[in-house]
Amino acid sequence: MKRIAFLSLLGLLGLTACQAATETVVADLSQITPNPQLTLQHVQRGAAPEPVQGATPLLRYTFEPAAQPQLVMAPKQGAWDWSRQGELRLIVQNAMPWAVTLTVDIDGVGDAQHLHATMGLPAGPVQTIVVPLQATSPRVQGMQVGPPMPFDEQGQRVLLATTVEGTLDPRQVRAVRIGMPAPQAAQALLLGRVETSAGSATLNHAYAGIVDAWGQYTRGSWPEKVDSDAVLRAEQGKAQAGLAAARKQQNPADPYGGRLDVPAFKANGWFRTERRDGRWQFVTPDGHAFFSLGVNAVTAEGGRSYVEGRESMFRELPSASGAWASFYGSDDSRQPGAGSRAGIAYNHGRWFDFYAANLYRADGSHALDVWRTRTLDRLQAWGFNTVGNWSDTALGKAHRMPYTRSIAVAGVFGNVSSGYDYWGRMPDPFDPRFAQAADSAVAKVANEVRDDPWLLGYFADNELAWAGQGPQGRWGLATGTLRGEAISDAKQAFIGVLKKKYGEPAKLAAAWGIALPSWEALSATGFAAPDPNEAHPAIADDYSAWLRQYADTYFRVVAEAIHRHDAHHLFLGGRFAVNTPEAVAACAAYCDVVSFNTYTDVPQHGFDAPALAGLGKPALITEFHFGSNDRGPFGSGVIAVYNEQQRGEAYTRFIAAAANDPNIVGAHWFQYADQPVTGRLLDGENAHIGLVGITDLPFTDFVHAVREANERVRFRFRAQP
Repeated sequence: MKRIAFLSLLGLLGLTACQAATETVVADLSQITPNPQLTLQHVQRGAAPEPVQGATPLLRYTFEPAAQPQLVMAPKQGAWDWSRQGELRLIVQNAMPWAVTLTVDIDGVGDAQHLHATMGLPAGPVQTIVVPLQATSPRVQGMQVGPPMPFDEQGQRVLLATTVEGTLDPRQVRAVRIGMPAPQAAQALLLGRVETSAGSATLNHAYAGIVDAWGQYTRGSWPEKVDSDAVLRAEQGKAQAGLAAARKQQNPADPYGGRLDVPAFKANGWFRTERRDGRWQFVTPDGHAFFSLGVNAVTAEGGRSYVEGRESMFRELPSASGAWASFYGSDDSRQPGAGSRAGIAYNHGRWFDFYAANLYRADGSHALDVWRTRTLDRLQAWGFNTVGNWSDTALGKAHRMPYTRSIAVAGVFGNVSSGYDYWGRMPDPFDPRFAQAADSAVAKVANEVRDDPWLLGYFADNELAWAGQGPQGRWGLATGTLRGEAISDAKQAFIGVLKKKYGEPAKLAAAWGIALPSWEALSATGFAAPDPNEAHPAIADDYSAWLRQYADTYFRVVAEAIHRHDAHHLFLGGRFAVNTPEAVAACAAYCDVVSFNTYTDVPQHGFDAPALAGLGKPALITEFHFGSNDRGPFGSGVIAVYNEQQRGEAYTRFIAAAANDPNIVGAHWFQYADQPVTGRLLDGENAHIGLVGITDLPFTDFVHAVREANERVRFRFRAQP
């Protein structure tokens, strides 16, 4: 790596903007010589450099409690030309015994020219902060969360800003600002040289060689990590030991996992729901109470990650020929547009399945059959009784555990933007083609399972965008409908409702406090619908009625299709991630169960539990998890905890809260295995949220906590009248 030689402070003060074009020096913050280029804002500078182990002396800077204490470095005149530079580097040591948050801002000419980075600076020895001089993020590398920092780069402790936001013309750099966001007490740093470096070597090094042959993070260590195929096979055998004994210790249950220690219900041969003594229950086909403890994404195909174009991240990819060829694949199906995929690079091409390859390493050519048996053994021994969504269909067909099926309504029909659109826009249920697509989707799934009593029920779609973002997000689907094109079936249906209520555009205009010269103006593409406000309560009333009609239409169409093709099984709802009161009420009107994907500490913090209690239908928690970053994958999931022990504690708390709620009939963990270190194919998610790792080895301590929590829930809780 080429680095610019550091000049003395006196030389720095004599540089002109022109001279700095090829050799840019920013500042040496370890010097106490007055520096007119350095401005301190709520920052106090030490009186003399302090000795530091393994480094040249550094100067102490104390950031005072303030909104944004910062030190500002600027050229003596003009601007720095960094067009030949790729990185800003800062020598620093955190002088506090805890981590502090540090911000680095690089200002160009004009408000639009600005780069910003925020990083956590851990306590410990001296390190080098490196900020790329261009916008970047882990998503640019194909994953949602980047590798942990700091890391060792050629013997130096380096903290790379993996996320840099903004735009900068490097030919005109006006200032560099180092700050802390609103510290509550004085925080001290020891600072040294600030310099630039050509190229982007640090960024490349940060991601190079981060995955080993088994799909594990190379720079970390944890109890379940393997370093050879022999160890993998040995540990796999150890993990299975004791499962049979654990199952024998469980309380007796009916074949479906229903409870035999409480009074039975009437059996009708299918799963159903019933409320007794103030508590909702699933009832098994044999007539016994059943609290659904499930796991999502129980599949042998979850270890796929794109390798094409970023081969340098993987140390030991096997040959794409011979026995390993079946673990490679290629796909170009990912389409841009949904928020979940925004900015994700390396999103197509050749991929490798590390999880499936590890199954092969452990069990050879019969690995898939062995895995299915082993996985069902594990799930039952760990106290689970349901195979959740997006799982290997063969697991349900084995008739050892009840299972669910998902109906994805896809096809050519209209859609509406609610402003959230993380997984895409909302389907337009008023488009006649939607009903046709729903019928076709239901028929395809029901034809396979309608006669199977082991099926718990059907879900429809997943995490639809029922609401938008921000304080007015509840109304996003209403304003989005009116913002749509005139040919939108949903928009015309909404306009029809308004015409029927108001008769004349002037009356609607008065009620909403807007100018509306004609109904044609309302039909125009991009109509700017008003946000509800206290002065015009009719807006909220009309939007609320529309949201209910929209949701009623969606759930009615899907429910009718399910009942048409399957007279026996439950409709388990739409797996709400965001919702409105209107959507939940409509779901309760047409579904047997209202399902929520709830990433919160306890389920009751993820939806309006009192409101649901009044709707006369039970709730099923269809996704929840707790993740940490101490087992390889960089992400901690949606709800992060500090370490593996806290994952078990959080799981125990969540499951107990679910079981003690008389309106909740089950909870399903997301997901069975960890996500790949470099991101899954769908959207680059790469979190440690599994019961097992990428090697299929269980996380022993976590699984132990899960098993104990599940057993308490399945057989020890008592319904409260």
